[in-house]
Amino acid sequence: MTKTPSRFGYASGLACRECGQTYDLGAHYACSGCFGPLEVCYDLPHLTRDIIEAGPQSIWRYASLLPVPPGVAETPNTDPGCTRLVRAGNLARVLGMRSLWVKDERGNPTHSFKDRVVAVALAAATEMGFKVLACPSTGNLANAVAAAAARAGIRSVVLVPADLEQQKILGTAVYGGTLVTVDGTYDDVNRLASELADFHDDWAFVNVNVRPYYAEGSKTIGYEIAEQLGWRLPSQIVVPVASGAQLVKIDKAFRELSALGLVEDAECRVFGAQAAGCAPVAAAFLAGHDVVQPVRPATIAKSLAIGNPADGPYVLDVVRRTGGAVADVTDGEIVDAISLLAKTEGIFGETAAGVTLAVLRKLLASGQLDPAAETVIINSGDGLKTLDAVASAVPAVTPIRASLEAFAERESLRSRKADAA
Repeated sequence: MTKTPSRFGYASGLACRECGQTYDLGAHYACSGCFGPLEVCYDLPHLTRDIIEAGPQSIWRYASLLPVPPGVAETPNTDPGCTRLVRAGNLARVLGMRSLWVKDERGNPTHSFKDRVVAVALAAATEMGFKVLACPSTGNLANAVAAAAARAGIRSVVLVPADLEQQKILGTAVYGGTLVTVDGTYDDVNRLASELADFHDDWAFVNVNVRPYYAEGSKTIGYEIAEQLGWRLPSQIVVPVASGAQLVKIDKAFRELSALGLVEDAECRVFGAQAAGCAPVAAAFLAGHDVVQPVRPATIAKSLAIGNPADGPYVLDVVRRTGGAVADVTDGEIVDAISLLAKTEGIFGETAAGVTLAVLRKLLASGQLDPAAETVIINSGDGLKTLDAVASAVPAVTPIRASLEAFAERESLRSRKADAA
């Protein structure tokens, strides 16, 4: 029998990730019984590779696997997705690896993967009758919400920590929505957003009251990786961890593709990456704990600076089930890795990319990652958003006179410095 999509496509309901209690689709995000988080469930349709490949060049080629209404691709949205999967041969040689890929999320409309999750949240929120798109954010989500709301012709309300990178503040304000800076950490901002969500019943806080739908957008990264690899899963993947939802949903995407027969039922080892200044999940993994203890963030990787990650326990579940790990790296290692990625592959990633690559190097050195196995790392955003993090590591440039002699003198000096090094 051919399955018929509902107002949320092939999504069939919501289920508590702790006790399993089920709920109808709607603006619910926490279990009324045990207060556990809710997740979207599906009555998955029959899909073929040909059907997906004939779809639009955006995340909507996977619309049948998302909690969005039919015809979503025709509504005004930012059409994110279909970003590059870059074969990182130069970087692989430096690291002593056989096969390494970078999933480069800079190609999304606001230059981070957050455009994916916001597009899904907006589609679901609009279907549920919300009038305002809102969020607490560490920066990238703020950019994505403001842009998506502008495109859809609705109001946006965005709350961010006051010490956020100026590039991300400006990159939100330019879209003309309501931008509020808050004294405190992201966790303080998130608490305020939760209170506002209870007060304003027509505001869709994408990562609060419509979080189950929002989080599903990260699955599209996993779908694209598999399709771009020729419909197969990588052997290993390293994913940055903030709330942890991206890692958990990429794993969910891989499992769904296997269940649908779109890829071979092969296991992919999943690894998580955190900054040492905000590494509650890495600490729990190292200690063998199932509970993640909140921390107060202190790191240059502000996009990952979530001290109380909502999906932290589920990250632990995924990495342990797949034979992976979660590790952390220092701010100095992060900056070195940003520079290495730029110099070897021409990819200027933000601090989260530095965290991911630095953790890859650390796991290779410890023997936890296999250098001979096909590996993917995620560059979740653009380095132009986090310029301050690398400013001190880039040498100052002194101007010269506009003459051949001055240029020759500069080249001679450069050669002498290179020889001395």
